[in-house]
Amino acid sequence: MSDSDPLSLPVLPLRDLVLFPGVTVPIAAGRPATLKALEAAQKHKGKLILAVTQRQNTRDVEADGLFTIGTIARIEQVQRTLSGVQVLLHGRERGMAMRYDETSDGYLSAVVREVEEMPPSSMEDPAFVALYREARARAGELGEKSGLAQDAVRQVLAGIDEPGRLADLVAGYIDISQEERQALLETLSIEERVRRVLIHVQRQLEIMDAQSNLKSKVQEEIGDRQKEIFLREQLKAIQNELGEGEEGDDLAELGAKLEGLELPPEGRKEVDREMKRLSRFGREAMEAQVIRTYLETVAELPWSERSEERLDQAEAARILDEDHYGLKEVKDRILELLAVRQLCLEAEAREAEEPHNEDLAVEDIDLVEEPEAAEAGPEEASEEAAPRPATPESAKGDPEDDPTNAPILLFVGPPGVGKTSLAKSIARSMGREYVRISLGGARDEADIRGHRRTYVGAMPGRIIKGMKQAGTKNPVFLLDEVDKLGVSFQGDPASALLEVLDPAQNDSFTDHYMGIPFDLSEVLFICTANFLQNIPGPLVDRMEMIEFSGYTEREKQAIASQYLIPRQLRRNGLNAEQIEIGEDGLARVISEFTREAGVRQLEREIGRLARKVARKIAAREVEHVAVDAPKVTELLGRPKVHPEKMAQQDQVGVATGMFYTPAGGDIMFVEATTMPGKGKLALTGQLGDVMKESAQAAWSYARSNAQALSIDPQDFERDLHIHVPAGAIPKDGPSAGVTMATALISSLSGRPARHDLAMTGEITLNGRVLPIGGVKEKILGGVRAGIRQFLLPKENEADLEDLPKEVIDQIEVTPVKELGEVLAVSLCDASFRDGRLLFGDQRPEDVAPLTSNFEH
Repeated sequence: MSDSDPLSLPVLPLRDLVLFPGVTVPIAAGRPATLKALEAAQKHKGKLILAVTQRQNTRDVEADGLFTIGTIARIEQVQRTLSGVQVLLHGRERGMAMRYDETSDGYLSAVVREVEEMPPSSMEDPAFVALYREARARAGELGEKSGLAQDAVRQVLAGIDEPGRLADLVAGYIDISQEERQALLETLSIEERVRRVLIHVQRQLEIMDAQSNLKSKVQEEIGDRQKEIFLREQLKAIQNELGEGEEGDDLAELGAKLEGLELPPEGRKEVDREMKRLSRFGREAMEAQVIRTYLETVAELPWSERSEERLDQAEAARILDEDHYGLKEVKDRILELLAVRQLCLEAEAREAEEPHNEDLAVEDIDLVEEPEAAEAGPEEASEEAAPRPATPESAKGDPEDDPTNAPILLFVGPPGVGKTSLAKSIARSMGREYVRISLGGARDEADIRGHRRTYVGAMPGRIIKGMKQAGTKNPVFLLDEVDKLGVSFQGDPASALLEVLDPAQNDSFTDHYMGIPFDLSEVLFICTANFLQNIPGPLVDRMEMIEFSGYTEREKQAIASQYLIPRQLRRNGLNAEQIEIGEDGLARVISEFTREAGVRQLEREIGRLARKVARKIAAREVEHVAVDAPKVTELLGRPKVHPEKMAQQDQVGVATGMFYTPAGGDIMFVEATTMPGKGKLALTGQLGDVMKESAQAAWSYARSNAQALSIDPQDFERDLHIHVPAGAIPKDGPSAGVTMATALISSLSGRPARHDLAMTGEITLNGRVLPIGGVKEKILGGVRAGIRQFLLPKENEADLEDLPKEVIDQIEVTPVKELGEVLAVSLCDASFRDGRLLFGDQRPEDVAPLTSNFEH
């Protein structure tokens, strides 16, 4: 049949079915028009019929309800049934209905023309060959996964050598919608049809793989569960045969252990309720495992176990001094705690004896004054007897008044000064257990209070876990890095700590997982932090703060000699006969290779030094190394730290200030210079807003007191530039106010500022000098830089008591209350009398007084 020879064929409407060329399918027919069309087709010479799919699944068929392209099929077999006929159709080629006509017998016929396919441009094209081979391979895989025999699939594919026929065959059997099937039938390009069929096959394979994985997982889960039940039953039977007890034995053991705990009333009620629930469940029940885990957690907590405290103050002081150098304030606080505990125990012992003596006295008086009371019955005598004083437990009252409550300490200081290690030493000196948890980065409230048992995988919080680890009711509990707590949508752990660290509440701390109160009042909580401002105010208010300041160079040398060097020698396999680190060598390591408030980097550098020596000794190059200052440079290389040093001479517009960071104190230079301009003030050096405001205040003070400061008013029409090196480091804070004012006035007046003097203090517009913080660290930094004379606010004079005696003996400190006193000391050839700043031979009556609210 060709395009010029159209045929008139009966039409077989198909519902929800698309017949492809080369595919043989059985069809059930029962509609009268369809039966008549089949009869007409059988009378045709080739028993041909046009099988066309209906657009809609309707019983009555019209020409508009049929697609245009269908398949010219041959009727292979017809079998009549009670409901109609079963027809076996074999698709031959695609056919296009030119028009549909309704015959007088009531069925549709069509003028059909064969549709020619569009072959690929070249059957040898590598891309098409690869596409065809991939389609064959995937079609075979789909057939095997669909349950067909492997040999049958291979036999079918072996009989197909045309790409178009392969695409039609596969399209007739894959599970796709009617619209997608019709689209494939109407795709005349063989290459495009093969590609589309490959896509549908690949999708079917992925769906079958997903279903297979899901089925295997479900079967595996069910199988594991059944296997577990079966094995448990077998284990139970084996245990019974061996006489190892029934299932209830371990429950009885757990119940006996819980019965022996000194639980609070609400705790006893909850535990008894959970034990009854556990006894009703089988061991295989998931709920039984949850309940059992909860009860075992309760049983493992130290409800009444306590460590026997060591109250010997001398021994405790020896242990603290053995582990840490200095830190007098915190050591005194621990010894005070031991003294208080000792006195409280003695008072409790006396109270335990007093009630017995008072009863004897009352009985003696009754016998003398009222003899008839001796003849009264036992019940009457007990009613008339004087009441006993309350026991210490009943007399506790307010938890804050309980002498057994331990303090809650907060150690605040820079890194490496011994906060964490001191907590462990405190536990050892007191004879208590030690527990440490790090709170750095904790962002979930459940880290502190635990998860409720309604959640899958619930567990207690880290506080209860720590108490379980300690095994006693009165450990030393370290909450490390409490200033690093985070906040997230899961809650604020800092707020959860409020109950833990409140002496009025922590005697009944309730973990979400436990659901019953636990007494934390005897725990010695110690928190550590680097930055106090990062801790919420309500949390700080519940703790007793002890500040750790940075170590001086002399303290670092002592710590290195007593602790760090011996420890690093042991770690590196050396002894004192092989290496000797002199004081000058140690001083160079401290000053030129470390810059810190603590000693961590110092220990690392000492370890590096020891390793260098160990390598030489191991190589048999030397047997003994004496490490002095030049040897340090030879072993460790060039210095890593270049601290500021005192200026060599007095300069105009350059003043020396002091600053403090967590790494310690140091000096800084403030430079000021004038230039032609319009009276503008420029500030550089990455200054923060507070430092900029200090410079503005100094500028305004100088302009308002120009005559008293001997400054030409014309100079304020020049531009002034203030710079604070180093420019790459951000700086902020009010304590550089006096330094900026000195450099500014020195530049405007043309008088040099002293190079051997360092100063610190905040200033106001009327010249007052306000107190600042970090005095100890700032002066120690100045001493390291070679400066021995300092200016401090008058109100900071008491802070000098924190300085070591060897530092106080070598420095001279001038306390000041106003800027005039500062300038009189910091500027060369200046003095301050009667509220006037005098230079050289100036007399007070020739100089205007500085504007100030002070009385001179």
